[in-house]
Amino acid sequence: MCYDFALIKSTEDKQSEDEVEEYYKNLLKYIGEDVNRAGLKETPRRAAKAFEYLTKGYKDNLDSIVNNAVFTSDNDEMIIVKDIEVYSLCEHHLLPFFGKCHVGYLPKGKIIGLSKIARIVDVFARRLQVQENLTKQIAESILKYTGGIGVAVVIEARHLCMMMRGVEKQNSIMKTSCMLGAFRKDNSTRTEFLSLIK
Repeated sequence: MCYDFALIKSTEDKQSEDEVEEYYKNLLKYIGEDVNRAGLKETPRRAAKAFEYLTKGYKDNLDSIVNNAVFTSDNDEMIIVKDIEVYSLCEHHLLPFFGKCHVGYLPKGKIIGLSKIARIVDVFARRLQVQENLTKQIAESILKYTGGIGVAVVIEARHLCMMMRGVEKQNSIMKTSCMLGAFRKDNSTRTEFLSLIK
């Protein structure tokens, strides 16, 4: 017997999308909304698609994204990409947090394509997250693919779970860092990185 696995997968994906759409419809009913009113008729479908996009990092494959964009280089100076926009969802309340990510690494014979650093940030940001783990996951992945002497990652973000609810503090910014290799061991290297991202 021969199966069309692409068709089976497509059917499963459609079934899953329909289920998520139904969850959103029930959520709207739960808060007392009329799901048939004009403004909400398409909302469950749109919300399901938006949630799928915001969590697409679960389906991303890092090897495919890096796609061998690691190149031989004799550069041994610090490389920094700063102000990478970050948008993620807090795993505790499913509310957004957003800000900037700064990445630095010290190469050892290899450099990674510039856009790949931003793409690695996005892979992990497009999952349900806490900022502390996000910072560490990015740093460990950059180190894995570059094989560098060290990696540093700093994220500065605002969390809507703290701004819109709970303590409702509008001006608070959370900063997290992960220092690996030379950035952890060598104070002057760490200081240079932190001064350059200011």
